[in-house]
Amino acid sequence: MTTLQASSIIYTSTSSCRRNCSIEAALHAPKLRQLHLSFPKIQTRNLIEELHMKNGYTTTTTIQQDTKTSTSGRDNDETSNALVVAELYTILESVSDRIEMHANIGEQRNNWNSLLLTSINAITISAATMAGIASIAGTGTSLLALKLSSALLYSAATGMLLVMNKIQPSQLAEEQRNAVRLFKQLRRELETKLSLGNASSMDIKNAMSKILALDKAYPLPLLGGVMLEKFPKTVEPSVWWPQQEEQKQSEGKVGRNGWSQNLENEMRELVRVLGRKDTPEYVRLSKLILKINKVLAISGPLLTGIAALGSTFVGSSSHGSLASAFAIVGGALASVVSTMEHGGQIGMVFEMYRGCAGSFQLLQETIESTLEKQLENRENGEVFEMKVALQLGRSLSELRSLTGSSLSTKVDASEEFASKLL
Repeated sequence: MTTLQASSIIYTSTSSCRRNCSIEAALHAPKLRQLHLSFPKIQTRNLIEELHMKNGYTTTTTIQQDTKTSTSGRDNDETSNALVVAELYTILESVSDRIEMHANIGEQRNNWNSLLLTSINAITISAATMAGIASIAGTGTSLLALKLSSALLYSAATGMLLVMNKIQPSQLAEEQRNAVRLFKQLRRELETKLSLGNASSMDIKNAMSKILALDKAYPLPLLGGVMLEKFPKTVEPSVWWPQQEEQKQSEGKVGRNGWSQNLENEMRELVRVLGRKDTPEYVRLSKLILKINKVLAISGPLLTGIAALGSTFVGSSSHGSLASAFAIVGGALASVVSTMEHGGQIGMVFEMYRGCAGSFQLLQETIESTLEKQLENRENGEVFEMKVALQLGRSLSELRSLTGSSLSTKVDASEEFASKLL
């Protein structure tokens, strides 16, 4: 027991001594002297820029410049878009002003037609009445007065008929009505562009060319050689659209953007039907109406001139009865002819037929120019087909049956017109 106690005491003292010594060593470790190192200040930004410039890398300044460039690019895009919108609004105001001008002038020229017709008929009937009275009035001053009055009235009617037949007020009014309709159509197109917000500089160019083409097709002044020829030597469809630029032939696979090979064949066949039936038919009708108008335009002044000449010989001893017959019958026939020509508005009918032929020719050129474009640049095929069908007054099934029967060898579609609307 004594030995075990002594060994435990020795172990305990030894372990406590080790613990105390380690603690002492930890507590009394020598302190290290702090080193104060001073480094020269380096211009890190300039150094990095120099290193990057030597190694061919772009610096943060370049990134900042790129950011500024992109920001300025967006600003330029916004400025250009705002400029395009402002220009389109300017064009829209000009189109609205033209609509008002053509509407007012069209109403004025329609009034010309009715007022001049009424005045000429009243003058002609009055002259014929005076010639009839002069034939039974005997001799003397009253006979001379009636003869002179009748001759003057017939001469005035002849001059007015010559002017009226030259300008054809009913045809002028129809021109202005067409101009109003087409300018309203252009205004709706511009309003749609502005509402969708996808206007571009090309839209401005197209709108300007359309306005100038309409101004040329339907001029407002009558003097200066600007007025359209009312009795042209050759009858052609009216043209109120700008000349369309040629496009490269489409390439790539068919079937994108709503187009297919069947739809392209359908549109090409429709162009052939329009060129074979509709456009030539309305050109033929225009030529027929023009011939009738020429005959009436020549007959009216000729009859009033004969009546004026006959009224001067009324009451003479030799050929008084024959002269009075010419004066009275000529005046009556002149009234009938002028009523048929201007009351029936033959000039307006001629312009209407010529305008219809122009509508079909425009549709042909639109289809052809669309087919010549790249597929991605075309209007959607389904929308385009619906638009064409509505312009022709047909449903989609009727349009497809027309072109399908025309392509087929079993059914002859040459007797059927493409349009059911006109």
